Amino acid sequence: MNSAARIEAFLEMMSAERGAAENTLSSYRRDLEDASEAIGGGLAGAGAADIRAYLDDIAARGFAPTSQARKLSAIRQFFKFLYAEGLRGDDPTGTLDSPRKGRPLPKTMNEAETGRLLDRAAEEAAGAAPDGDRLAALRLHALVEVLYATGLRVSELVGLPVTVAQRDDRFFMVRGKGDKERMVPLSAKARAAMRAWLSERASKPALTDSPYLFPAASDSGHLSRQVFARDLKGLAARAGIASAKISPHVLRHAFASHLLQNGADLRAVQQLLGHADISTTQIYTHVLEERLVRLVNDHHPLAD
Repeated sequence: MNSAARIEAFLEMMSAERGAAENTLSSYRRDLEDASEAIGGGLAGAGAADIRAYLDDIAARGFAPTSQARKLSAIRQFFKFLYAEGLRGDDPTGTLDSPRKGRPLPKTMNEAETGRLLDRAAEEAAGAAPDGDRLAALRLHALVEVLYATGLRVSELVGLPVTVAQRDDRFFMVRGKGDKERMVPLSAKARAAMRAWLSERASKPALTDSPYLFPAASDSGHLSRQVFARDLKGLAARAGIASAKISPHVLRHAFASHLLQNGADLRAVQQLLGHADISTTQIYTHVLEERLVRLVNDHHPLAD
């Protein structure tokens, strides 16, 4: 069975019938030719054991799981084509498992960096804003304090109703993904920052009638995610933190990571974050593992 000719026929089909882009076709060609060469030039006639040995080989060569999965995907499509065209009577990739890609750990900040960010926001709100814009400084201070205290999604944060600040409660209900409500906590610092912002907001007639805590002249009627993200990066830079390292989502991750580092239960963090499934929250299990290692090292009688 001429593998080179079969690969060319597959690529022609991908181009003519599926409109695959030139870069996609080049990628398929490289992956299939690499596999064919590794199998001895006979990819089209390869069996499941041959392909499994090839996958083991590229894993041993140090290819990332994502690259391994991409190569296997190309091989799967190639054999589906051969089977559909009657050029093979079976598909040897049917019993092969895809390589586990592994979920990347979320970017976060340590407690010292977060403290510096919040301290800088408080200083600027107290009158040290670089441009003297007290309104913007008070708003930004309230935003970062509430975000770190609650772990809200940025869309939930910027769309908060003004009643959250007017009640001055230690907890409030937020409506998140899937229209589901959950209860989130407010720290004393977050409540104080919101009160200061609410007082300044009340002095601006253009803002007082808005139902949103953070009103803006936008289509939504509240502060946009993009403006908050930009302001947050500027604050980070002024606090001596690389602006590329921070985003509203990073501060949400810091909320979760710091809770777990200090003894919180994973299920409780799941509820606070509004994750429908515990598997989503399990991206933070590395934090729990670090905590367990510290626990053993600090308290086990045989620990060094």
